[in-house]
Amino acid sequence: MLTWLKRNSLDFPPVSKALREPNGLLAAGGDLSPERLVQAYRHGCFPWYQDGQPLLWWSPDPRTVLFPDELHVSRSLRKVLRQGLFEVTFDQDFAAVIHACAGPRSYTDGTWITEPMQAAYAALHSKGIAHSVEVWRAGELVGGLYGLAIGRLFFGESMFSRTDNASKVGFVTLVKQLRDWGFVMIDCQMPTQHLHSLGARAIPRDDFVTYLARHLDQPSTATWPA
Repeated sequence: MLTWLKRNSLDFPPVSKALREPNGLLAAGGDLSPERLVQAYRHGCFPWYQDGQPLLWWSPDPRTVLFPDELHVSRSLRKVLRQGLFEVTFDQDFAAVIHACAGPRSYTDGTWITEPMQAAYAALHSKGIAHSVEVWRAGELVGGLYGLAIGRLFFGESMFSRTDNASKVGFVTLVKQLRDWGFVMIDCQMPTQHLHSLGARAIPRDDFVTYLARHLDQPSTATWPA
């Protein structure tokens, strides 16, 4: 039975209570306050809903993740990286990145990154919790991604690309930097061929929750741009 969240409480039901069909649907309702969002990620769930739906929270099983040491860079992508066609920056234009991620997609007419969602993650960015990766070519923003950094874990949310390989270059650059900063896992949430090609794989939700317990409160050496 689906749990409806109370606005005066940040508590979520145990992720073991998530539905099997649709996979991972855990709760509905609540709000997108910074405090609730952080609690959601710490708990092992994330918001995902379309316009016209209530606010829905998900914790799928299995969970798609990428371990930095398992990053796979294909021969063709290594060639692109060596060519230096792109410049990659962090936290230089969060608003532009999340707005681009909310743009039209070939496979859907709608977006789950609604204006309230954009405002909510912008608030997390202002608190130094949400971060963006920008990919530039000839001074033009051509790709990027955003997510949350908590402890030694990074929770990826969405990415976009306006030219071939742009989002892959941004993602690879981020993963290498996170590895240098001591991060142990990147949460990719749901499986895609794009992420699988870069080394992401599925792990049981119980294992994912174990990683949360071990590493959410461990400090990293991250030095995100001010």
